[in-house]
Amino acid sequence: MYHNKKMNLKIYTTSLLIILSTFLVNAQVKVTEDIDYIADSFYSDNKDFLDIYMPEDKSDVPVIVYFHGGALLMGDKSWGKDIGLKVAESGIGLVSVNYRLSPDFQHPAHLDDAADATAWVINNIERYGGNPQKIYIAGYSAGAYLAALLAIDFSVLQAHDIEQSKIKGTILISPFLYVEETAKVRIEKDSIYKTIWGNEPQNWIEASVTPHILPNRDNILLIYADGDEAWRKEQNERFAAAMIAAGNLRVFTEEVPNRNHLSLLTAILKNDDSIINLMSDFVMKE
Repeated sequence: MYHNKKMNLKIYTTSLLIILSTFLVNAQVKVTEDIDYIADSFYSDNKDFLDIYMPEDKSDVPVIVYFHGGALLMGDKSWGKDIGLKVAESGIGLVSVNYRLSPDFQHPAHLDDAADATAWVINNIERYGGNPQKIYIAGYSAGAYLAALLAIDFSVLQAHDIEQSKIKGTILISPFLYVEETAKVRIEKDSIYKTIWGNEPQNWIEASVTPHILPNRDNILLIYADGDEAWRKEQNERFAAAMIAAGNLRVFTEEVPNRNHLSLLTAILKNDDSIINLMSDFVMKE
């Protein structure tokens, strides 16, 4: 009985917060903040919350589910504010997602949350003006790694009762992808990275894109900076080439000039930004 009362209170409180947290940023964008995408769980620091950025007075728009960066150790949905506003101004919705972080949680907790959020968007975005038949997933850096796994490891969304065909495309902004390489290097620098994927090479491979480079995983755009580190650029190009070799013909890479790993997003409001156009063109061409 106590649990039911607690759940009813949470549902009522969440509904009230949605009403109070919906506002216009400008004449073009409507923002709804702090939506709980896992209603029957209680995560500390609101790690099961998301924000929605939608074009004002439009319906049936495509929507991007977006996961922030931060090495799976830091960050939150507010890191998606600038990209959310700019994407919404272009006529596309964007949902910026919180997810649990290490060192408190280990893989696949981050990925499970990303899948839960994606499922929530598919099942609920229509009432906010989005088209549930036009859902894309995206992320930056560590968030792009999560998006990559959602796109090519079909078991993740299937475990959340979501058909893979619901995802129309994937946008990966400067991800790491090969955990068997990235984990080793990062753990050598700082033992905190053991809390993400553990310390066993077999676990690193299982958490990597490597086992899932297979056919029928098409429509992926990889974006990286000309100033990204060489290893990151190489992983992006290698992944794209491997996916194409596996039979996926619609896998593309784009190198953004005059940017480094950080400024790909921190400079997104500048006049010479190309990220938003790349994302918009990729989504709208469908």
